[in-house]
Amino acid sequence: MPTFSTRIVFIKLTVIAFAGVLAMFCFVNFSAKYDKVSASASGPTPSHTGAPNENNCTACHAGSPVNSGTGSVTISGLPVNYLPNQQIPVTVTTSQSDAVIYGFQLTAIDSQGKRVGTFTLPMQSPQQLQTVSGIVNGDQRTYVEHTNSGTIPTQFGSKTWTFTWNTPAQRVGKVNFYAAGNAANSDSGPAGDFIYTSAKGTLSGTAVSNFDGDDKSDVAVFRPSNGTWYGLKSTDGSFQSFPFGASGDKPVAGDYDGDGKNDYAVWRPSNGVWYVTNSSNGIFSAVHFGSSGDVPVVGDCDGDGKSDYAVYRPSNSTWYQLKSTQGFSAIQFGSSTDKTAQGDYDADGVTDVAVYRPSEGNWYIQKSRDGFTSIQFGNSSDKPVPADFDGDGKTDVAVYRPSNGVWYKQNSRDGFSAVQFGISTDKPVPADFDGDGKADVGVYRPSVGIWYVLKSLDSSVYAVAFGNSEDIPVPSGFIAE
Repeated sequence: MPTFSTRIVFIKLTVIAFAGVLAMFCFVNFSAKYDKVSASASGPTPSHTGAPNENNCTACHAGSPVNSGTGSVTISGLPVNYLPNQQIPVTVTTSQSDAVIYGFQLTAIDSQGKRVGTFTLPMQSPQQLQTVSGIVNGDQRTYVEHTNSGTIPTQFGSKTWTFTWNTPAQRVGKVNFYAAGNAANSDSGPAGDFIYTSAKGTLSGTAVSNFDGDDKSDVAVFRPSNGTWYGLKSTDGSFQSFPFGASGDKPVAGDYDGDGKNDYAVWRPSNGVWYVTNSSNGIFSAVHFGSSGDVPVVGDCDGDGKSDYAVYRPSNSTWYQLKSTQGFSAIQFGSSTDKTAQGDYDADGVTDVAVYRPSEGNWYIQKSRDGFTSIQFGNSSDKPVPADFDGDGKTDVAVYRPSNGVWYKQNSRDGFSAVQFGISTDKPVPADFDGDGKADVGVYRPSVGIWYVLKSLDSSVYAVAFGNSEDIPVPSGFIAE
């Protein structure tokens, strides 16, 4: 490996910073579908991250197609699930072994293309990061990008930048981060530079039955006869099995350790004990909470990102919760014939107490932030299937009607919709199987052991044979029987 003196390296980098950086991003005016803005050597023109309705840096750096080089741009530090009012360190790295200087631009938007949260930049001297704004389809987006002083490599072959994403005050569904990176040769021209793009998302708890920690729900079942969990990982389609439980147990998969993955867990009605194996460290726990006749209601009752032990007792219409940070609470809410319908209806990160009353087709919801509300939606034979179907971070009121196989949804953002999907003997399994931040309409057909899913991402139908007639599909564990 050749060696260089400190003085030679310093001179070279100084020349690069003040002259060669002109090659980083173009000196032209853009209009088209973007606001007209001028590019600068101190950072790229806004709206060039490769996000929806945006271009990327190949608009100026012609010669090589995007992502055609040997390098990359990566986004790291994002959790699987975010909570309101968090400060999350995010790192962007642009790399290529033979590049001389590096740059990037990143933005965070929701499913509607609107900016989400704010960015806080570290205090540096000289300052290596800055924020700029751009308008895309009438919506203002905020971008983090390098400055003139932020192009010098961290080490030979790459440059890393770290800043803080401040999450919004309430959940907005899935948040997508888009980044473009430039690995430049510093020849004072746009040719010979390589542009890379990358995208990564963080969810608001949409992916139930998520055992591998990605942004999709897994096809998974619990088999009571042998107390075994079976699943197909959405990351690579691989098969997994885990013996944990016994006949008569109720599956209560949830994220009890807050690592973004569902833990294997069962509640045993005969003794009222919760048995949980944490995915983060494999530690087993057994907690007595509840009694025979109770209904387990999995959820995050205190908004700390962890599932809590909770039951609904129909005999006295009381919700008992053992919160991981706030301890025990008891709430009288509902009646003996109600079906539980817990969910985060006001997007504050806390699971709300809620019931569906079949006798009158009414939903009664005690929102943790917005207070009490009720809505008439459904009939006596319907099954409540609350989930976030429109991706705004709020649980939606919805029912599945076995008599006609129709899903009726009253989405908090998109309003009313109905879709025929299923037959009378199917078990509804609403979950985010395609990773777009929206719960998909889906059913499990016990008679043939087949899952049918209507993907919200592209309206395609996904079908897979997985399970048998006795199996309990994991997503249905969140739905009242």
